[in-house]
Amino acid sequence: MADFEQLITRAEAVLARLESFLPPPAAEPDWSAIAWRWQVLNGRGHLVAVEHPHHISLDDICNVEEQKADIVRNTEQFVHGYPANNVLLTGARGTGKSSLVKAVLSAFSDQGLRLVEVDKQDLVSLPEIVALLRERKERFIIFCDDLSFESSDPGYKALKVVLDGSIAATSDNVVVYATSNRRHLMPEYMSENLEVTRHGDEIRPSDTTEEKVSLSERFGLWLSFYSFSQDEYLAVVAQWLKQHGVEELDDEIRSAALLFSHTRGARSGRVAYQFARDYVGRLALTGKQ
Repeated sequence: MADFEQLITRAEAVLARLESFLPPPAAEPDWSAIAWRWQVLNGRGHLVAVEHPHHISLDDICNVEEQKADIVRNTEQFVHGYPANNVLLTGARGTGKSSLVKAVLSAFSDQGLRLVEVDKQDLVSLPEIVALLRERKERFIIFCDDLSFESSDPGYKALKVVLDGSIAATSDNVVVYATSNRRHLMPEYMSENLEVTRHGDEIRPSDTTEEKVSLSERFGLWLSFYSFSQDEYLAVVAQWLKQHGVEELDDEIRSAALLFSHTRGARSGRVAYQFARDYVGRLALTGKQ
């Protein structure tokens, strides 16, 4: 009996030492926030509140009025508890895809809309994230920015399950908004179009292509974004400059803005915003503003 008690004591001591190496229990998320990032630490995921969310007004986003109207309508349906779709925003870089998602959060946060940002490498945690959100009264956008996959990425199947459900029903208070430069989210190869050509050991290579396309088809609303024309770009430049107190877009500023876009190799809302900051900063440095 004494030997057995000694064995129990030693076992408890070993367990106590092992517990010191285990990560602490997950803390309760700060549900007073309006946005969180999913962060994985020591193999355990946490919802970490974003203390200073990037607030953007819908009025600040120009040249995408149709896309703006569609995502606002879909989000309004969602926050009122009506049927709404997952949204895929694709197209040219810097044209307002991510900003539009941030803007709808700013517009509807007072109506219970919340946002959880999940990086691509953490998409395997989506079922765990949805389980955390399912019983909350708020309405959550899971935001995946700059999304694309290779065929071996584990998050690919996890996202498909959340978008379309598995044996478990999807949660009514969660939608996925994703941005990507690729409409079909995965690379496609010329060889996949050649069904009569042997492609490795696969008997039906066309099935692989269909599998890749099927992910984007699980988003019920597709919004496409295109590069800005010169006039559209200059209009956005004028808007950002006006916010910094520069009321008139004269010939000198137009020339500087166009030169700036040429050095960047693109005309977009992002480049317009960057030019405005650069121009106003130069003015302030020389004491002209």
